[in-house]
Amino acid sequence: MREDPAATLSEVSDAWLVGRARELNAAGQHSEPSGQHTTIREADNLLLEAQRRGEPRIVAQLLRHCASMRLANIELTDEADPLLDELLNHTRRHGLEVLQADAHALRGKRALLGGSEDNALTEVARGLAMLDDELAPDRALGRRSWERLLATSLIDLGLVLTQLGVYEMADEVMARAHQRIRESGGPHEIAVHMINRCRMQLAWGLRLERVGHTEEAASQFSTASAIAVAVEAPWRESLFPRVSNRSASEQMPVLGAAHALDSPGAENIPKLEELRHVDRSMHPREQILVAIALARCLVRSDHRDEAIRVLSETLNNLMSDTSEQTLRISLARELAMLNDSHGRPRDSLRTYATELETELWAMREARVSTLVTRLENSRLSHKHDAITRQAREDPLTGLCNRRALDDRLETLLNSASEQPLAVALVDLDGFKGVNDRCSHAEGDDVLRTVARTLRETLRTDDFLARYGGDEFVVLLPGATLDAAEAALSRTVTAVDRLPAGLSRGVTLSIGVVSMRPLEPAAQALARADAAMYQAKRNGGNRVSALSGTLHAEERHSSAIDQGVWTPPDAR
Repeated sequence: MREDPAATLSEVSDAWLVGRARELNAAGQHSEPSGQHTTIREADNLLLEAQRRGEPRIVAQLLRHCASMRLANIELTDEADPLLDELLNHTRRHGLEVLQADAHALRGKRALLGGSEDNALTEVARGLAMLDDELAPDRALGRRSWERLLATSLIDLGLVLTQLGVYEMADEVMARAHQRIRESGGPHEIAVHMINRCRMQLAWGLRLERVGHTEEAASQFSTASAIAVAVEAPWRESLFPRVSNRSASEQMPVLGAAHALDSPGAENIPKLEELRHVDRSMHPREQILVAIALARCLVRSDHRDEAIRVLSETLNNLMSDTSEQTLRISLARELAMLNDSHGRPRDSLRTYATELETELWAMREARVSTLVTRLENSRLSHKHDAITRQAREDPLTGLCNRRALDDRLETLLNSASEQPLAVALVDLDGFKGVNDRCSHAEGDDVLRTVARTLRETLRTDDFLARYGGDEFVVLLPGATLDAAEAALSRTVTAVDRLPAGLSRGVTLSIGVVSMRPLEPAAQALARADAAMYQAKRNGGNRVSALSGTLHAEERHSSAIDQGVWTPPDAR
C-alpha cells in the first residue's frame, strides 16, 4: 500500500518544510522542463501543508519558493502572478517586512519577463525602501534565519537592478547582501550569492565595453573570474545539482563564461561548448554570456565563421525573449563586430554604433534618475505608512490597538461576505500573580509571548488586538461558533504548553460569541466578556462559547454599564 503523502507531510516539522522547499527551488532552477514541473508539484504540496498549519512566516517562505520556481520557466511565469499577489498581501497583513520586500523584488523580475521596465523600476524602488532602515530581527524566526531571508531579499533586488542595467546600485545592494551572508549564510547561500555577483560583474563589463570603457570592462571580467575561483569551495557543499568530481565552472555556465571573458583562448572552447549543449535549461542571460565568451575564444583560435554561427544561433533562439534587453544588445553588437569581412566595423557603422551607444547610455542615466526619484518617493511613503501603523498599533505587543479594532469590526459588520462573525475576549489566568511575584518588565515579557502565540496559532484571516491590560479581542470572520471554539481551543492548548520560563504559568480563559444581525459591537463584546467569566468560573484554561441571550447572573459588574463594555486600561 502506498503511503499517503499528505499524511506524511503532516508529521514533519516546519523547518523541514522550508528546508525541502529551498532544496526544490535550487534543483528546479537548473532542471529540464519536465524536472521543473515535478519539483513545482512537490513544492505546491508543501505550500498546501504550510497553509493548513497557518504559521505566517512558513506560509510566506513557501509562497516565495513556489513563485520563484515558476519565474525560472518562461512557460510558467503567468502561474507565478497569483502566488506573487498572495505573497505580497500575506506579508503586508502579517507585518513581514523582509519577505514583503522580496515580494516586490520578485514582482520586479516578473515585470521584466513581461517586458515592462517601468513597472520593474517601481517594484524595486518599493522593495529597497522597505530595507533602508536597520531592521530589528524577527525573534520568532531566529537571527540566523532572519539574516538569510534579508540576504535573499537583497540579492533578488540586486538581480532586478542588474537586469535593468543599474549596475552601481546593484553592486551596493549585493555588497549589503554579502555582509549578511558572511555572518549567517550556509554554503548554498554563499554559493548563490557569489554566482549572482559574478553574473552582475560580467553584465557590467559588457555594458562598459559598448561605450568604449575597455579598461574598466576588463577589470570587471577579472573580478568575475576571481569570484568564479572563490565559489568552488562553497559550491561543493551547496544544494545545486552537480557532478562531484567536476569543478563548478564546468557545470555552471556563468562561471565558465567568467573565466573565458577574462582570458579568451582555445582552452575554454570545449568547456563552453559542453555547457552550451548539455544545460538545456539555461536562462537567457546565461545563454548570452556563454555565447559571447565562446565566440571570443573561437575568434582567438581563428574560427571566426564558427563564432558568427554561435552568436547568430543564440540571437535567433532568443528572438521572442524580452527579459534581458541590455545583454541582447551586447549579443547583437558582438555579432555585428564579427560580420565585417575585415574583422572590424566600417567607419560609417562605427560612427553609427558610437552615436547609438551614447544615446543608450544617456537613457540608462535617465533610468537611474527615475529609480532614484521613485526610491525617494517610496521611502517617504514607507515612513508615512510606518507612522500610520504606529498610531494603530499597541507598542508593547505589536498587535493592533483599540482604534484599529473598532475600524476592523465596523468593516466586518458591514460586509455580508464575512458573515458569520465570531467575537472572542481573551483574558490571562494568573497574570496578576506574575506582576506580584515578578517585575512589571517580566509581566510585559509574558504579554508579548502570549500575544505572539495568539498570532501564530490563529487562522490567517483572524484579527487580533490588545484591548487593555491582559485582555485581547479576536475577530473570526466566516467562522461559526463551533468553528471559532475549535480554533480558539488550539490557542488555549498552545499557551498551556509554553515553557514555564516564557509563560510564567499563565493560561487563557476565552469567551466567544457569534454576532447577531444588527447587534451593536459593544453588546457583542459584553456577551463575550460574560462568556469569558464563565470560563474562569469553570477553572480557567478553557474556551466558553455562549449562543443564547445574556442573562443577568452572567453579567460582570465591571463589564456592562447600560450596554457599554468598558475594557481595563492598557499599561
